[in-house]
Amino acid sequence: MNRRGFIMTMATAAGAMSFPQSLKAMEDSLPEQDTMMPAFFIGHGSPMNAIEDNAVTRGWKEAMKNVPKPKAILCVSAHWLTKGTWVTAMPKPRTIHDFRGFPKELNEATYPVSGSTEIAQAISSSISEPAVGLDQKWGLDHGAWSILLPVFPKTDVPVLEFSIDYDQPAQWQYELGQKLTGLRKRGVLIIGSGNIVHNLGMLNPRLADQGFDWAIAFDDKLKSFIQKQDHQSIIDYGKLGREATLSVPTPDHYYPLLYSLGLQTKTDRVSLFNEQSVMGSISMTSVKIES
Repeated sequence: MNRRGFIMTMATAAGAMSFPQSLKAMEDSLPEQDTMMPAFFIGHGSPMNAIEDNAVTRGWKEAMKNVPKPKAILCVSAHWLTKGTWVTAMPKPRTIHDFRGFPKELNEATYPVSGSTEIAQAISSSISEPAVGLDQKWGLDHGAWSILLPVFPKTDVPVLEFSIDYDQPAQWQYELGQKLTGLRKRGVLIIGSGNIVHNLGMLNPRLADQGFDWAIAFDDKLKSFIQKQDHQSIIDYGKLGREATLSVPTPDHYYPLLYSLGLQTKTDRVSLFNEQSVMGSISMTSVKIES
């Protein structure tokens, strides 16, 4: 079974709790606040960023240093691909080491954070379509915890993951991201975690801090669209030719960007950080959205 099939099978088999959905659950768990929480798209790159102090992790810390303490963190990770839409709802999400060939230190790293059944129920209640199931088995894959370990090391904020229904097209993913926007008003920090350019088949470790011409060109094009708030061109990335085909051979790492951009309101400002390519075919470009 290929990687996608394995992940989707595991996710579909995951148990789900059934709760009555109600507005009261939302108000009790996530009351509205006066300010809008920022939102992010993070180019997460190598899992080693979880335990390394480098330019990328320092960029994450700098971008998030003035973010108010969230009531919860919701991560849309490129590494949780499912049939249907799910949010983790367990009290103690496990740390998933969904990689191989890395040092023992990384495989022994954990992120012992709490989840929240109540907040998961509130998030599920806030979306009428599609139905959002409450998952009890997934946990936190490295798309989530490799970012959060260096940036939120105290593990004192509940963390939940939101899955990507991999059967759905780009427009659908973006529109679902829009439906999560109200959570920003309720103190939830939403992070899309993936990479704008992600082609493991063309990875070249000798190009540690460099990108292929096509990768840089596609990344630059996407950055221009982001700054102009031309979201439709980003959604329709398949029309962007050879550069797009090489940069996004599969959409798993691209879709989290669409969720994050869907969270942007007309009055939000956007800034870019970690604007670099690594190993030829990975872009670390990240996006901060704030009111």
